[in-house]
Amino acid sequence: MKIFSLLCRTNSLEQQCAEIRPKLYRTAYAWCHNKTLADDLVQEALTKGMRSLKQLKDPAQFNSWLFTIMTNCWRDHFRQQREMDDIATMDESLYADRITPEDNHTQSQIVRQVRDAVAQLPMGQRQVVTLVDLAEFSYAEVAEILAIPIGTVMSRLCRARSSLQSLLKQHQPEMSLKYSRLRSIK
Repeated sequence: MKIFSLLCRTNSLEQQCAEIRPKLYRTAYAWCHNKTLADDLVQEALTKGMRSLKQLKDPAQFNSWLFTIMTNCWRDHFRQQREMDDIATMDESLYADRITPEDNHTQSQIVRQVRDAVAQLPMGQRQVVTLVDLAEFSYAEVAEILAIPIGTVMSRLCRARSSLQSLLKQHQPEMSLKYSRLRSIK
């Protein structure tokens, strides 16, 4: 009797696998859009299912159980495809942010102080220094834009830079040593 029930169970199992295989394949193909990979996923799911058939508690849940196994096979496939980095061999300097929050704060203070100093300049000097140093126009272009002689541009720029240096020294003496030379573009 045991042999007969075993044979009936095996035939029933083969029939269930034959019926569920096209559904598994369609689902796997819908997930990966690759015929070979879909076939491999189905085959792996069926193989794992047959090996662990004893773990199936409710035979009525056979189909959903196989789909769960195939889902896990799909996840395993992605885990195998994922590129791994060995943490021990990583160069920490590649992933560390070179600019610290303190550097950002210091930079924003410097920018604010320079803007305040530029705002204190007389309008003529402010126009020349912003056009030359910020907008990067040449002296001749600034003379043309402001409709003034090039000599006036140079003298206003010299006075503006000198005033800026004095104003910035008042704000922070150590900053003036570090950033005393303003960039000039001709």
